[in-house]
Amino acid sequence: MEPLAEAESSRRNANVLSNPTQPSQVNEKVQQLHTVEAPPSHSSNEEPVIEHQKFRSKWPKILLHVVIVLLFTGWWITGLVLHRHDLNWRVPLLLWLCVCLRILTFYVPVTPLMRVLRWIWKQSAVRIRDLLPEKARLPIAALITIIVIVVGAMASPEALDNTRANRAVSLFGLAVFLAGLTATSRNRKAIRWHTVIMGMLVQFLVALFVLRTKAGFDIFNFISELCRSLLGFANKGVVFLTSDKVPDLHWFLSSVLPAIVFFVALVQLFYYWGILQWFIGKFAVFFFWSMRVSGAEAVVAAASPFIGQGESAMLIKPFVQHLTKAEIHQIMASGFATIAGSVLVAYINLGVSGQVLISSCVMSIPASLAVSKLRYPETEETLTAGNVTVPKDDDKASNGLHAFANGAWLGLKIAGMILATLLCIIALVGLIDGLLTWFGHYINLSGDYDLTLELILGYLFYPLAFLLGVPRQNGDLLKVARLIGIKVVENEFVAYTQLQQNPLYASLSPRSRIIATYSLCGFGNLGSLGTQIGVLSQIAPGRSGDVSRLAVSALLTGIISTLTSASIAGLLVTEGALVQGMSTINGTSTA
Repeated sequence: MEPLAEAESSRRNANVLSNPTQPSQVNEKVQQLHTVEAPPSHSSNEEPVIEHQKFRSKWPKILLHVVIVLLFTGWWITGLVLHRHDLNWRVPLLLWLCVCLRILTFYVPVTPLMRVLRWIWKQSAVRIRDLLPEKARLPIAALITIIVIVVGAMASPEALDNTRANRAVSLFGLAVFLAGLTATSRNRKAIRWHTVIMGMLVQFLVALFVLRTKAGFDIFNFISELCRSLLGFANKGVVFLTSDKVPDLHWFLSSVLPAIVFFVALVQLFYYWGILQWFIGKFAVFFFWSMRVSGAEAVVAAASPFIGQGESAMLIKPFVQHLTKAEIHQIMASGFATIAGSVLVAYINLGVSGQVLISSCVMSIPASLAVSKLRYPETEETLTAGNVTVPKDDDKASNGLHAFANGAWLGLKIAGMILATLLCIIALVGLIDGLLTWFGHYINLSGDYDLTLELILGYLFYPLAFLLGVPRQNGDLLKVARLIGIKVVENEFVAYTQLQQNPLYASLSPRSRIIATYSLCGFGNLGSLGTQIGVLSQIAPGRSGDVSRLAVSALLTGIISTLTSASIAGLLVTEGALVQGMSTINGTSTA
């Protein structure tokens, strides 16, 4: 009888669980089925032993952190006492603060501090906002942003060709770019203007900090010098493998590519230590909170300047399959709007201003978010709308040496891809130029006016160069337009090489050179279009159709995002930056 009783009991349980009209019985049975016997509790004598073991396992890490803080504190105080007047004291102070605060956050939770800051924010800014009529909040915010941009642009005195007339043209160009995106928006009624206004304001404030303040100049100059130092360390490896005369040849193969390999290896090491994820996470949280974008969009936009367009999408690999079309558009636009850290040192080695490149990368984060939401607003529910998550790496290296070796191999692949791409693109352009020149000779286009792809692109992009505020003297408009065309059709590597090494561009004025440097600082070219489609289609094969349909729009949006940074640079460039541009032209300095 016992087997029959057990079968009848199982049948009754199954009927209760399958009957949706008896929720109380369902809950009761589910609790019974999931109830397990509680493990035996530890005795009170075992608890102190466990706590002691935990402390013993943590004390080496605590001791290491204490030693690091003491060393950095001693170094900072010594430097402040000995070199307060002859060396820059701001950068060591900021470095010491970053190290101490990062170590402090290992032991002190940030939540209480954030609660205090949130309370202050609610008692100040939120209360002021609540006093305003709801319909007037966005117009007032837009008006304040416009006033800040206009006053910040026109307040500084004129210098060289940095006249207020040229700044007015840059301001007009910025307005044209935004108006064009709004007019061609996929859904103008769905545009979230808070994101657009905040993005443009943050982009302008970053440029203001870099181009108008001594502290901003010093910080970005320090980062630029660090990147430049990497070139010297990479050259030591080149000398070991070849000869001490090879670095002096200044060949692209022996001076630029080794620095890329070394830099990518360092990035992978920082990623293994968690440093890179920490910085990306903090950037992402700020833009997620301030611009009201989804967590996936914030992470990719914050990561793109650090690790590049393909690698940044890998950070949100678990979510790519479930992204909305607007999110896919934004992720691709972020990649097109900036360059990656792996090629940053290469451009600095070519002689491009490091401060301009680094500031442009930071400015691209809010700019890409703002312009993408103009062009393709969000109309769907997003999976990561309420949180920012940087997923852990599934293929994490076993130790630091393993991570560094993996980075070296990845850097070698990236360098090889750059080498092959440049070889093929330059050869293809040479073929096209040969055919065009042959046709041009029959219509008397020869000599200084050979019919070439560069000449055609120069006239096609002439209006863009004008809208950026490039001076109209000395033929600078056509020259900058040619560079923008080369960047879009070929890539930014070829464009920066032309800017720094072609005698045709040596006569560019300092203002034109700075604007050109900003306008070229992005992966917005036809070659990167294939890269983005390939990476995202590989991560989420089911979304390959959406990726292909959105790719061209995202490319144009990314290009315009880069151009807005160039327009803002045209608004804010100062006499000091112009003098720096002159020194770059003369070859006396590139920092």
